[in-house]
Amino acid sequence: MNRRPFPVLAVGLAATLALTLAGCSADSPELKAEGGYMPQPAGDLAAGFIVVANHGGADDKLTSVTSALSDDITIHKTETQKMREVKSFDIPAGGELDLERGGNHIMFMNLKQRPKQGQKVGIELHFEKTDPIKVELPVKPMNYNPAQH
Repeated sequence: MNRRPFPVLAVGLAATLALTLAGCSADSPELKAEGGYMPQPAGDLAAGFIVVANHGGADDKLTSVTSALSDDITIHKTETQKMREVKSFDIPAGGELDLERGGNHIMFMNLKQRPKQGQKVGIELHFEKTDPIKVELPVKPMNYNPAQH
């Protein structure tokens, strides 16, 4: 009795499964949030900044942000030095969404407390396709700008 066909068949099935699984990840977003911070707020408003990198093969969108710090959190686009609330931000496949000082950002209104420099603020980023990501934003000095540090 020849037993060779079974191992060859098993290797072929394993290779097919590996290619199928690799194809799935290539067709879905793979998001990672990094470099986030919040300048220390002076009043009952605060801004948040973060980079969301998409290492996957499909686009996604940031649709909202939640936090115990505020029940009123929006995402804002800045164009020609004017900001306006938007419903979502695109996160292209192989690209990133850069929420940065002087540009697009997260707005926290009617703060429940005023975080101080050195503390961390927990937020949760919500996306169109990907599961939410929990992040802690370190509170930096009011004038902090990573481009200058």
